[in-house]
Amino acid sequence: MLATVLGAVLPMVVTVLLGFVAAWHHDFGSKDAPILNRMVLVYAVPLALFAGTVTTSRAQLSQDIPLVIALCVAIIGLYGAILLLCRWAVRLPMDISALAALTAAAPAVPFVGPAILGDLFGSASAIPIAIASLVINLTVVPATLLLLSLSAAEGDPPGTGLGAQQAKAGAARPGSQLSILTAKLGETIKEPIVWAPVLGFVFVLAGLRIPQIIVHSLSMLGQASGGVALFASGIVLAAAPIEVNRRVLSAVFLKIVLQPALVLLALRWLGYHNPIVNEAVLTTAIPCMPIVIMFAVKYRIAESEAASAVLLSVIGSVITMGIFLLLTA
Repeated sequence: MLATVLGAVLPMVVTVLLGFVAAWHHDFGSKDAPILNRMVLVYAVPLALFAGTVTTSRAQLSQDIPLVIALCVAIIGLYGAILLLCRWAVRLPMDISALAALTAAAPAVPFVGPAILGDLFGSASAIPIAIASLVINLTVVPATLLLLSLSAAEGDPPGTGLGAQQAKAGAARPGSQLSILTAKLGETIKEPIVWAPVLGFVFVLAGLRIPQIIVHSLSMLGQASGGVALFASGIVLAAAPIEVNRRVLSAVFLKIVLQPALVLLALRWLGYHNPIVNEAVLTTAIPCMPIVIMFAVKYRIAESEAASAVLLSVIGSVITMGIFLLLTA
């Protein structure tokens, strides 16, 4: 069991450390992280998402409705709860709240799902990977991107309190706010990371099949998305000290402990058994998405915290995924 978990998670740890060593050796610097970031967000990830989506069939999505519902509730529900908690209870800025919600709720299935779940479930992993990737990339990723864009447009920098934001909102005209929202929504839809999976999903619903040779051609760069994102994480960590504070630890705990634990308890209470239980639990037990670092670098918010959360969740998942693997066996 330990060998299985290490084989699935250890490559993530090694890739982050390679990025750290490369930056420490001055082969890469902090100025290179945005370049890698742009390559991942504009090209690698959209291609990976499109290729992964169009290879999913309608039959795969329809045959596991309980798994679809479980992952939707686990990811979207936790995202909404954390967003509201951070924004209205803890009174964090909207951009920090959105990034924290994405960190705590979205497993890195689109990046490392085939490597981790493929080792655990074999060919059966295609279904939870496809479902989780669709849920994440059609809902919480676009929502986070929109909230970050709106926050940047409104000039809500990290550390701005809720009172200042409310004062700005009160001073602004409703028409002006609506025009900003419409403009940012349009910009968000134009992002390749948003429209690529949507386009793939339309192909799936329409029953259209892309020739395998084209999918394979698109997948080559897409397969580099997870590795490059984790490598860039190491560069970011080398440029700033690792932060272990309450926000980082809370996000890591929510992601790799609480979320899969709640999924396990809920499905057991509802009377479900394997393979639905272990697929849903181990999918949600996957560490934080490296894309939170990409967003942090792009919008220049909480870069060190985002990289630290990803690193700690990857390291911690070596233990937590082993525990959930035993509990769902």
